[in-house]
Amino acid sequence: MNELFETFLQNHDLSGIRSIEKSDLHNHLGKGGNVRYISSKLNLKIDLPPATFESLIHMDRWFNENIRKRCPFIKRFEAAFVQASDDNIGVLAASFGLDEQMTIGGMDVNAFIYEMKSFNQQIAPDTIFLPELAFERRCDVDKELSRLDEVLSYNWFKSIDINGVENQQPIKNFKKIYRKAKEYGLRLKAHVGEFGTADDVMEAVEELELDEVHHGVASAKSEFIMNWLSKHKIQLNVCPSSNVMLRVVENYSTHPIRKLYDHGIPVTINTDDLLIFNQSVSEEYLNLFKYGVMNAKELNHIREIGLRQIDFYEP
Repeated sequence: MNELFETFLQNHDLSGIRSIEKSDLHNHLGKGGNVRYISSKLNLKIDLPPATFESLIHMDRWFNENIRKRCPFIKRFEAAFVQASDDNIGVLAASFGLDEQMTIGGMDVNAFIYEMKSFNQQIAPDTIFLPELAFERRCDVDKELSRLDEVLSYNWFKSIDINGVENQQPIKNFKKIYRKAKEYGLRLKAHVGEFGTADDVMEAVEELELDEVHHGVASAKSEFIMNWLSKHKIQLNVCPSSNVMLRVVENYSTHPIRKLYDHGIPVTINTDDLLIFNQSVSEEYLNLFKYGVMNAKELNHIREIGLRQIDFYEP
């Protein structure tokens, strides 16, 4: 399998890369499907996004007009599992929030969980699905905390995340939520260090006792923090196309995943929002190889790091 994956990369064989098991550990499930699938299923013509976005606001505006208003949540969730099956995603850690996504069509939490389990079993039975509970950085922390016991009592969620604009409120405000999540045995993650600083990454890891960081590429600007992350084995779930299209980095060739990897930080390669950035996990691997960022052996090592994620959740 390892040699095959490396050979497929060296031959730029995308269909071959797709045939090899991979993980996607930074995936927003409502944006995790493929545009082609949704276009075909709903008979929609969806224009591709621009090569780069001016900001997160610009990205959200594009998504709202082209996808959100035209494609129901439940169809987008279905599309995400179809994508996981098509791209041979063995481990899928995918996030969604409580209000916007868990009240689809009047569903209660039980009904929603049943629907997601059905998608997993019927569409992507070979994919280990790890549901991730996500909170907006701008949320009312006390309100979310007040209903957390009820939500976590279903013993379905495997991890927790904060996403959204990084400076909307201090990361330390979420400590109560993260302490509660830790009591339930959830793996602790947060979006940080995408648009912020390396110091923001270290602060978030320390304040919330994070196991993983979604993005975290700003860490590459600090030798000290890269060494600190490596020493503490903090995994960074990196999304190269997202970084390029949001102009966090200039291009694939200069992506800091190279620097992070060289410092011994465990990194993984992921899609973030496939419906927006339009690059599958397989394409992300091939992009990094084609642009000379990583060699085939290194990319296979990263693939193995992602698949080992399941070890954190086994009894």
